[in-house]
Amino acid sequence: MVPNHQLHPLEINPTTAEPFLRLRNHPNIILTPPRYEDVPHEPALMNHEKVHVWLEHPPYPYTLEHAKQWLDTIKPSSDALFAELEAARDQEALILTHQCPVRCIREVKEDGTDVFIGDIGFTRFPNGEFIGTDGVDWENKERNVKENEQRQLGDPEIIWSIGDLLAPSHHGQGIMTDAVGTLMHEWAIPRMGVRHIMVSACIGNEGSVKVFLKNGFKLIRTSEDHHEVKGKRVGLHVLEWRAGDA
Repeated sequence: MVPNHQLHPLEINPTTAEPFLRLRNHPNIILTPPRYEDVPHEPALMNHEKVHVWLEHPPYPYTLEHAKQWLDTIKPSSDALFAELEAARDQEALILTHQCPVRCIREVKEDGTDVFIGDIGFTRFPNGEFIGTDGVDWENKERNVKENEQRQLGDPEIIWSIGDLLAPSHHGQGIMTDAVGTLMHEWAIPRMGVRHIMVSACIGNEGSVKVFLKNGFKLIRTSEDHHEVKGKRVGLHVLEWRAGDA
């Protein structure tokens, strides 16, 4: 069968027929669709002291059941997007998508096998208290989130966000910086119409802040004692990227 151009710029694994996106500067690191075979490997990563401490929403301790529930959430969405891209096969122009169908970060070994080492994905920006203000607007948080969610795909005013995590064994190698840059420029900007991104990182998570700064984001505000996470008060750094910024 003729390759589906709607998958561009994804490559196809010749052995498994699975689409993937190769990182620009780390050719042995790829992004693939979610796989249920990842379930047994996720708890060790999610419970690592250098990972869970920065994550607001995943429960801790993180169990096999939590991992399965997460896969049950993200895999159908990825599968549905691939079906949408297949249905658009005969359309000459590349269609806009609401997400990237590949998000699981894997290291490819010399024998061709790969190992799950992290996750990265785009969502609409969830921190409505930072939208449209130089401070923190708790009163209009829900309204701002709703308005952002209701914007039609392709609207340059949509504020997107990025969630990511990486196995500590692979920290300090520039992998997440590369993953963010590759996903932004290979898929999010051309295939999702992304023009505005805001992200948050807990105060103290300097590695995450550096990842975004290296990808052209600007630190626009810091909110001390912002909210409670797992019984502790935490502050947030907020960073922003806009298309056209130097």
